[in-house]
Amino acid sequence: MRDLRLLPKAHLHVHLESTVRPGTVRELGGPPEPEGPFANFRAFADQRAKVRESLRTPEHFRRIAVEFCEDEAAQGTRYVEVTFTAAAHGERLGAPEMPLEAVLDGLAEGRARFGIRSRVLLDHSRRRSVERLWRTYELAARYDEVIGIGLAGDENHPLTPFAEVLDAAREAGLHLVHHAGEAAGPASIREALDVGHTERLGHGIRVLDDDALVTRVRESGIPLEVCPTSNVLLGLVPSLAEHPLPRLRAAGLAVTVNTDGETALADEYARLREVLGYGDDVMAELARASIEASFASRELKAALLVEVDAWLATASPATGG
Repeated sequence: MRDLRLLPKAHLHVHLESTVRPGTVRELGGPPEPEGPFANFRAFADQRAKVRESLRTPEHFRRIAVEFCEDEAAQGTRYVEVTFTAAAHGERLGAPEMPLEAVLDGLAEGRARFGIRSRVLLDHSRRRSVERLWRTYELAARYDEVIGIGLAGDENHPLTPFAEVLDAAREAGLHLVHHAGEAAGPASIREALDVGHTERLGHGIRVLDDDALVTRVRESGIPLEVCPTSNVLLGLVPSLAEHPLPRLRAAGLAVTVNTDGETALADEYARLREVLGYGDDVMAELARASIEASFASRELKAALLVEVDAWLATASPATGG
């Protein structure tokens, strides 16, 4: 079996604030790492909120971005679209641009030091105000490194109240990517498609609850950002062995593997190989899907796909060929 840390990958669904190293969280006075699965989504959200509150200065934000790049590069991630809740931090700290600008500085340093390319998606909780989403949109439109916005958080809160902002974002050329079909069912996916103009589905695993929706998503070519370990940790799937990822692939859907920030990307691939019995050919297929579903340039996609083919063509240590 080939080294999955050497497999070139794109990482499309990862929240920066969920990737902060435990040692960094401790140094910044944040909460301890949870032991075992979260009791529910609310417990998960509350713990992550405490981590976010520990981020206070430009150096904090720059640091977590640099460390994120180092950690991702070690996992074989070549291109990442990292999600960041910029407007909420700016509002909390009374400095609207500071958190995002510090993160962008850190990502630029991370590319220079570790060779990883990145772009930013700004998210907004469905539980928060329309006014804050307008601020998120304004930030996204201001910085070239930010390529889109999306709705996250509790999917039981409707997306429809934000329709005007999302329409404006689409008109401005920003990408739109929403969480849907994770904790909530097919209705949340339809809303993300019809109202949110989503170009990918953040999670989207509940699409299998509706055959007609499976057909629509497949024929529309909407990729899914699947985060298996995160789904298990949040209690949405009983175990990795019971995860619907194989059924999603069998349905002909475009499936990408991601972490949500709850594990490391090569480790996530390794778990799928071990638990689901996937060979290196499937590992390469999943890596290709992540690259093709990304918003990277055509030239970067082509280069990374060649690298995936080269990884698969290398001799397997177990067989010598």
